Amino acid sequence: MTHTERPMPPLNADERTNLASWLDFYRATVAVKCEGLADEQVREASAAPSALTLMGLVQHLTEVERNWFRRVLTGEDVPPVQGGPAGPEGHDGGFELSGDETFAGACARWQKEIAVSRANCAGRSLEDTAPFMGGEVSLRWIYTHMIGEYARHSGHADLLRERIDGSTGV
Repeated sequence: MTHTERPMPPLNADERTNLASWLDFYRATVAVKCEGLADEQVREASAAPSALTLMGLVQHLTEVERNWFRRVLTGEDVPPVQGGPAGPEGHDGGFELSGDETFAGACARWQKEIAVSRANCAGRSLEDTAPFMGGEVSLRWIYTHMIGEYARHSGHADLLRERIDGSTGV
């Protein structure tokens, strides 16, 4: 993984720009937390008894991107990246590691899903809705949910990274 610039969200922008910018900020935060580590390190479950790993977080976030911005927002029928059942209510696992997966491959899939997510949002307003759990969910709600999802996992990544090599901050 190459060095990731973490873009500061604008201090005074419209709502759409704020939501998209904060989501990108947290996406970049997770990427920064994974930089410079070997495959063995990103596979290390460093907070026993939890099996959570940095690679598992990246795989999970790939599934979450796919679920919310493809299955839910656009109604696309796409299988889970990591296998298993899928549906609009979502498969958002991905935490489990396979022996033949590389971290570079996992990151490439994650970045591809992020690109698709951005493209799927580009022509939509925050008020656009999609069917979800017997009701309608707006793009605004999805953005807000994803910011919370990434912020939570950024904290996990921070703790995991500190346990791996002592790196803190960012």
